[in-house]
Amino acid sequence: ISEISNRSTLLGGIMASIPLVSVLAMVWMYFDNVDLIEISELSKSIFWLVIPSLALFISFPLLVKKGLTFFPSLGISILIMLACYYIMIILLAKFGIKL
Repeated sequence: ISEISNRSTLLGGIMASIPLVSVLAMVWMYFDNVDLIEISELSKSIFWLVIPSLALFISFPLLVKKGLTFFPSLGISILIMLACYYIMIILLAKFGIKL
């Protein structure tokens, strides 16, 4: 992905955004004879948790633009993302959505 991104950030972004780990996990679960309902529940959880993970991709470039170097920007962005996960889990619970 990094090599492709050197040539085209669009193509690199598309490749990086493919939910490969999620798809592999679902396929693995299927071959481990996990009930289809459980696989479906995993898919639902992934959907809800992708939303707060986007905070990393919003905050990182903003922090870099503010003049922070790579690792501080990444670290702060990860902390922001974790806070967003926490908030999302609490909000979903209030609306009766169980992950």
